[in-house]
Amino acid sequence: MDTEVNPEHPASGASVPKRPAPRLPGREPELGRLTGLFPVVLGGAAASAVLAGEFGMGKSATLRTAAALAADAGFTVATATGSRLESHLAGGLVRQLADALEEPGAPPRPPVAELCGSAGEGEALDLFFRIVRDAAERGPLFLGIDNIHLADAWSMRCLAYLRNRVLDLPVLIVLTSVIGYPPHREVALLDMVGSTPVTITLNGLGDAAAAEILGLASGELASACREATGGNPVLLQALRPRLLPGADPHELGSSLIGQVLTTRVQEFPHAPDILHAAAILGEDAGFDLLARLAGVDELDALQAIDTLVRLHVLNNSDQPTLTYSFVRNSLLKDMPQTTRAVNHSRAAKLLTEAGAPPERVAAHLLEATSIRIPWAVDVLRLSARDAVFSGRSELAARHLRRALEERLTSGRRMAVLLQLAHAEFQFDPPGAAKRVREAVDTVGNRETAAYIATAMLLSLCGGQDARLGISAAGQIAARLDAGGPDAVWPLLCMTYLAEAGSRLGPPPEFRDFEEQWAPLTDPAAQRSRSALLALDAVRSGESAQDAVGHFADALSQAGAPPRAADSATRSPRELSSEDGGELFEQHYFFTLATAVLADEPAHVDRLCRVLDVEREPWDVHVPHGALPTLARGIALQASGDLQRASVHFESLLRRFDERGGTTTCPVGVLCAAKLVECWVDLGRFEAATSLLDRMDFVASQGLFTHTYLLYARGRLRVATGYTRFGFEDLLSCGRRLAHHGMRFPGFVPWRAHAARAALALGQTDDAARLAEEDINASARWGAARPLGTALTTLGLVREDDEAERALQKAITTLRSSPARLQLATALTELGTLQSRHGQSEKAIETLRQAVELSEQCGARPLARRAAEELRSSRRALTPAKDNEHGLTRQENRIAVMAAQGLTNREIATALHLTRRTVELHLSGAYRKLGIPGRAELGGALAKSSQRVDGR
Repeated sequence: MDTEVNPEHPASGASVPKRPAPRLPGREPELGRLTGLFPVVLGGAAASAVLAGEFGMGKSATLRTAAALAADAGFTVATATGSRLESHLAGGLVRQLADALEEPGAPPRPPVAELCGSAGEGEALDLFFRIVRDAAERGPLFLGIDNIHLADAWSMRCLAYLRNRVLDLPVLIVLTSVIGYPPHREVALLDMVGSTPVTITLNGLGDAAAAEILGLASGELASACREATGGNPVLLQALRPRLLPGADPHELGSSLIGQVLTTRVQEFPHAPDILHAAAILGEDAGFDLLARLAGVDELDALQAIDTLVRLHVLNNSDQPTLTYSFVRNSLLKDMPQTTRAVNHSRAAKLLTEAGAPPERVAAHLLEATSIRIPWAVDVLRLSARDAVFSGRSELAARHLRRALEERLTSGRRMAVLLQLAHAEFQFDPPGAAKRVREAVDTVGNRETAAYIATAMLLSLCGGQDARLGISAAGQIAARLDAGGPDAVWPLLCMTYLAEAGSRLGPPPEFRDFEEQWAPLTDPAAQRSRSALLALDAVRSGESAQDAVGHFADALSQAGAPPRAADSATRSPRELSSEDGGELFEQHYFFTLATAVLADEPAHVDRLCRVLDVEREPWDVHVPHGALPTLARGIALQASGDLQRASVHFESLLRRFDERGGTTTCPVGVLCAAKLVECWVDLGRFEAATSLLDRMDFVASQGLFTHTYLLYARGRLRVATGYTRFGFEDLLSCGRRLAHHGMRFPGFVPWRAHAARAALALGQTDDAARLAEEDINASARWGAARPLGTALTTLGLVREDDEAERALQKAITTLRSSPARLQLATALTELGTLQSRHGQSEKAIETLRQAVELSEQCGARPLARRAAEELRSSRRALTPAKDNEHGLTRQENRIAVMAAQGLTNREIATALHLTRRTVELHLSGAYRKLGIPGRAELGGALAKSSQRVDGR
């Protein structure tokens, strides 16, 4: 147990010297605890203390300072220091103490060292005790022994013999020891200091003390230095001369420190090998890898790791890494460069065999600069790919420059150069352009060059990245053009798609592009041609049948399992006919294909099989299996299965969040927008608002990503009462599609929702115009869903019989499609109209179907509205209680207003009905009252009221 004594307590019999203590930054608390023992000793009792800490933590300096303070307080001071080189000399440490305690002019005594280890062991022990006793009888005594863990065995026995014999003498014994140092021979530390010493552990210095040692002001730099060294004073002193302006403390080291540390652990078997392996592996250090890299048997490695952990050289964790970055850097600096390079290459190989992420393997390959490692190229490229899309383009460029140091074929060199151009484009666009030209100059095999450029287009998300890919592909296509269409058609196909998707204006004309396909008869080329014909049909909005047919042709030869082959040597025909899915993986093409095929279950199944490939997607932001999951979710949403669709979208969105692609990757943005739309229909408005708040409408400027975000936000705003803002979003969505030349009405039914918003805002002319445009576009396209949706909108803006005919036709059309939610909407609108027209019996049946269908879809807002209209229709069918002729409530209300002299137009305006509806209700009232017309209405109602009152 530690003993604390107040030095100013009057019972102590003495006080600490008044003079200032020698300056030792950050060690004031520890010195205070040591000087707190002075009064105890000055009062005539013995005390002891142990200063413990790791290598370099300032044990010796603290002991020296304490000794100086003791001398100032009137103590006789005797110190000794254990040494590795003297640990075999019996009595070496005791002799240092004895020489320091010898009284000047006293009769000579036999030297203690002469008796150590001889037959006079007891006499030697007693002699040392008498020397200490005599010194203590002259005054208080301070015995300081530094590095007791390095003392010889005989000296340790002497101290153990002494401790129990000076309990009543004014003797203060202070020992220093390295934490975790293995016990030395037969004497334990407690044997030398007793069972209750004051134990003081020296930990790392704080920021302020570290700044003082470094000569810095407290701040981020001082804090970083303290972190890099753990606040170890010796390491801080070694760091100070290396701390040049702009230097990163975590990257600095001292070869001298590395040499000293290696020397100090030499006495422990295999510790140096494990120490150097830990320095090479860094954060990758694990037991198996440490043992294998060090070339040490597992049991021996375990013992060495245990020793280094106890010494605080390695962290006590599952990953026994070096405690401080400065220590690791120091060990590496002390290592010859060739040795370091070879060891890093070995570490990279071990990590690869252990299945470590490419980034970790690449970190070691960067350090193995003088070693040729052919297999490293693929690892470096994979790591660079991940680094670019996580915003670390400069690191990616380093990896790729390292890959260029290997011996590469012309195809592989071009692939690496194009990838390097993409990385450098993020921070040095002119340099990236030079890399592209360099890559073009290395073109050898035509098919390989076309494949690599195509792969580059597929791997880039969009925006400026896509422009770089299109530029590179164009230059390579020009270089390959002399070989004819066979050499370049896959590249031209993907370039066309990338350019059409990245433009904010009208895309290039397909008819001009199609002329290049005339001489091609290859089945894969024809399949790609079908895909582009489908795209042209979608953009023109002329024929759903043609578009679906072309998409089906494009899918018919796709879906064969990919062959394992090097990405830089596979041909373009392998790209198009063997893998079969790359066209549908292109963001622009995928979005349009799913929009068209959503109502075609068989084609959706085939599309999902094509997209469900074993390899990772080209775009690193897209998780494996994301595209078929998204396609399936879109199909479920189109069929009205909102709950299952939202599950697909939500699970996928979590995976995009993990990769940081939700707001940047076009597929991630599309997934988020589809989920917002789904949540609006489900009535989950708060969740939809929260998700949209995360989206970056400025960054997502691609044709479909930004457009779909606008559409989703417009729908949410209208649904939550922000009708004016939602209306503007929907109009903006339409303007963007028109600017791009997109006339396909089924991509986003923006006109239908904009027309509803216009009606809510009282802009009936705008609503009518939008409905007419929608019906024309949908009729031209010819698919059931958009046509049924447009007919429903037309029913909202027309009156009387025209409105009912449009809604009846919408229901008939939608029953032939999987669009259950749109059918439920049309049923709700028709039932509401029938109820207003006084056709309550028909309205009840129609609305009952609407409620049932909307509840099956999970569309809560629509189900609530249909249910309210259903209840209203049932009430209207119930006869009013205040008349005997069975007039319904609506008939009675209209009859009373007519009897008061209001015209049919005025009644229709007051009750928000059509004149035709008013006429129907009045005809029913005349029939039930038994009168020929309006002139007799007042008298008939008065007689009816009198008879009711008489009862």
